[in-house]
Amino acid sequence: MSCLERFAAATREHIDLSVRVMTAAPPRVQVRNRFSENLTETVTVTGNGAFITSWGYRLGTVDSVEDAAARLAYLMAALPA
Repeated sequence: MSCLERFAAATREHIDLSVRVMTAAPPRVQVRNRFSENLTETVTVTGNGAFITSWGYRLGTVDSVEDAAARLAYLMAALPA
């Protein structure tokens, strides 16, 4: 499983988020809060293993995928499942 797929799986643990893995170049994860049309985010992973939002915020690294997913969920006002 790729690091983006692991990130997507960890993000899906937050019940308010809808998650899609996009494999087209560049690979990315698209996330949205199910209760808001405005709370959406695209996450990519850098060559050095950092998860980055579309606006440049560093969520964490591939060494701590669950923490990075939890940080995104917090930013998107999502609750754990």
